[in-house]
Amino acid sequence: MARTKKVGTTGRYGARYGATIRKRVRKLEEKMKMPHRCPRCRIKAIKRKSVGVWVCKKCGFIFSGGAYIPLTDAGKMVVRTARRTHESKTTS
Repeated sequence: MARTKKVGTTGRYGARYGATIRKRVRKLEEKMKMPHRCPRCRIKAIKRKSVGVWVCKKCGFIFSGGAYIPLTDAGKMVVRTARRTHESKTTS
């Protein structure tokens, strides 16, 4: 078995593709596999089903998000804008 203390999950690539690309892949995979909070039940139980599709293991909530993280910065901005627009229409 290869030593992967420094390189983590990207040890499977060996010496291929270059160190910088393997470091980028490692950061992405670590973000993707870390526990994320469900937007509905607020429990850290989100798993990636496929690219951009996320599922909560507890409540079964399926939603779309980013390819590697469930809630991207752009997605958060869109939600804030939509909420603000909805609130301004209901108060008027």
